[in-house]
Amino acid sequence: MFKLHTKIIDWNGKTLELETGKIARQADAAVVVKMGGTVVLCTVVGNKKQKEGIDFFPLTVNYQEKFYAIGKIPGGFNKRESKPSEHETLVSRLIDRPIRPLFPQGFYNEVQVVCTVLSYDTNYEADILSIIGASAALTISGIPFTEPVAAARVGYIDGKFVLNPTYEETKTISDLDLIVSGTESSVLMVESAAKELSEELMLEAVMFGHKQFQPIIQVIKEFAAEVGKPAWEVSLVDNSEIDTKVKKLAEKELKAAYAETQKQARNEKIYATEDKVIAELVTNQGLDELKVKGAFKNLQKDLVRSNILDNNQRIDGRNSKEIRNIVGEVDFLPKTHGSALFTRGETQAICVTTLGTESSEQMVENLHGLRHDRFMLHYNFPPFSVGEVGRMGAPGRREIGHGKLAFRALSAMLPSKEEFPYAIRVVSEITESNGSSSMATVCGSSMSMMAAGVPLKSSVAGIAMGLIKEGEKFSVLSDIMGDEDYLGDMDFKVAGTAKGITALQMDIKINGINEEIMKIALSQASEGRLHILGKMANAISTSRSELNENAPRITSIKIEKDKIREVIGSGGKVIRDICEKSGAEINIADDGTVKIASNNDAGTQIALNMIKGITTNPEIGDIYDGVVIKLVDFGAIISFFGVREGLLHISELTNERGSNISNFLSLGQAVKVKVISLDHRTGKVKLTLKDKPNFSDDKKSSSQESEESTESGSKREPREPRGEDKREPREPRGEDRREPREPRGEDKREPREPRGESKDRDANFSRRKSGNGHKADQERTSTTEIAKKKKRFF
Repeated sequence: MFKLHTKIIDWNGKTLELETGKIARQADAAVVVKMGGTVVLCTVVGNKKQKEGIDFFPLTVNYQEKFYAIGKIPGGFNKRESKPSEHETLVSRLIDRPIRPLFPQGFYNEVQVVCTVLSYDTNYEADILSIIGASAALTISGIPFTEPVAAARVGYIDGKFVLNPTYEETKTISDLDLIVSGTESSVLMVESAAKELSEELMLEAVMFGHKQFQPIIQVIKEFAAEVGKPAWEVSLVDNSEIDTKVKKLAEKELKAAYAETQKQARNEKIYATEDKVIAELVTNQGLDELKVKGAFKNLQKDLVRSNILDNNQRIDGRNSKEIRNIVGEVDFLPKTHGSALFTRGETQAICVTTLGTESSEQMVENLHGLRHDRFMLHYNFPPFSVGEVGRMGAPGRREIGHGKLAFRALSAMLPSKEEFPYAIRVVSEITESNGSSSMATVCGSSMSMMAAGVPLKSSVAGIAMGLIKEGEKFSVLSDIMGDEDYLGDMDFKVAGTAKGITALQMDIKINGINEEIMKIALSQASEGRLHILGKMANAISTSRSELNENAPRITSIKIEKDKIREVIGSGGKVIRDICEKSGAEINIADDGTVKIASNNDAGTQIALNMIKGITTNPEIGDIYDGVVIKLVDFGAIISFFGVREGLLHISELTNERGSNISNFLSLGQAVKVKVISLDHRTGKVKLTLKDKPNFSDDKKSSSQESEESTESGSKREPREPRGEDKREPREPRGEDRREPREPRGEDKREPREPRGESKDRDANFSRRKSGNGHKADQERTSTTEIAKKKKRFF
């Protein structure tokens, strides 16, 4: 039933298996990739007919993870996988970027690649296997695809490069997380995060990965030779005649347009020229509009590229290494925690930093489990930033990818959670865009965090490099503009500090670049990055020592673990009361660490006092601020030391019997009290006033008398002799008129039957005879009668 075909290779001591012919047989090609316990299904389907009205290559790549792959049911209310997660979107881009340049120019048929994780082993990452599987499926599908690609992950541990490190190794001990993909002869895509590594080391890592995946490319070629389908017959239309007509009509005016250095003015001239060409060739001559527009774009590309290669002259008049004008400004927005405005030429970003507590951390659930991200960076690209009208909605793949690149660039410079216990969210709003807005985000975000008081290890800057290559002739461009990105052959972004690289991303639009070009690009990027860091330092060079006044302050204390329950209270009653009264946010860790976040010191102090009042016992003799919360006949209940309560007896206020406590205190009255007694077993506390009233010598409070008697011991003054007793003698009682009791009648009770024999009968008889037993019986009877009387009384 199945025509199963398998290819197995030992890749650096690990077995990689490619399989086809059993699953998804109706797709143009389906390859199952296995390594360890990770299994990925990669499918490819293409339409053999091109849709009308399309002048671009409609390639779609979808990477999806299933929770059953790790034996889990999705958390939350919805138990079904829905929209792609951020990680799935980023991996989809990783697969797309190296395969897109390998389809032939002019091929506009729709193609879809789907990679599904069916089983997941945490020791074998699915992203690398998905790139390999997608390449293998395209190679055997018959769809026009120039040559196979492969990929590898490179780590840097203890001074050595490591091929395909595990997830845990990458996150904990590796100084580098680099993914490189390419063909047999060249590199097509690089994505990396690093901890200030040098340009030389980064280049070495790229070439190490490229060398290590060569055996995989050979296996895919062998696989395709054995099971590959016949190649599609694709007819690419020759538009050379239209190209010639467009060039004749528009070349002169386009050259004049590209001499304009201001983007909006330049675009107006380009659009006017294009309208003129369409009116002549489409309206008057009846040529196909899409083909005419395609020829116009080709002419634009040729003019820009030739001017750079032949004259070292770029669109805005700069040379290949020159950086556009840079202006940086911090504290741009008054009520935010940290803000910066970064402008480079016609690219501008407003970056805003917000600080929060642990409860503000991003909760992420994926195949690795549940985690909390304390650092978040969100990139927004509204249509007005390029002077266009467009849809506003959820972020697309481009926004997610650009934000993640800036995230990687800055992550290595963040302080540890122990050093800075805040959640950090940075939002980059692109307000103008003419190239390299992601690198403007890196610069602006670094400045805004330093302005907010986040103790970054160092300032971070980024720069985008471009490439124009014709045959053996090439030019590497620093700080590329939008048109240079669109019409060029490479988008190479490098971010880092003055010490080294923290992030690197490269996308190639041609069949790849060699080591020489990468070396030049990295060196040129280093010069540009240092220049940008100098411009940023004019606005802010180091992190501020104090947090912004609008940011919350977090105070940490440690309590005993057995006190956590008391601070939280039944159903969270106590902690809610603390938060309500203080206005602070409180988080308690399992180890007893309590973090109090508040925008004002008064709220923090209230929360601290209340928590200490629960977890700490007051000391006898200490004085506390208190509030009267209840009045009773014998005194007042005082709330003090957080949530502690104590009794202030009325005798501490007066010695006059029958006095009303309300004559001395009122509800809500603030008082200063001193602890005079503390029962550690019951927790009951007795209080007195700090400023106690002075009673007369013959009217002292019980506490004063107690203290004086303790101090003087038995040295009390003798009492004065009493005077003559003037009381009247009592009258003699009247005659006792009670009637005498009648004599009891004869006892008519039947005599008891004799008891059975008992071993202790003689002993009991002796005891009763001696009188002891009779006395005990009398005591029991007396006690019983007293109890009955009490019961009747009450």
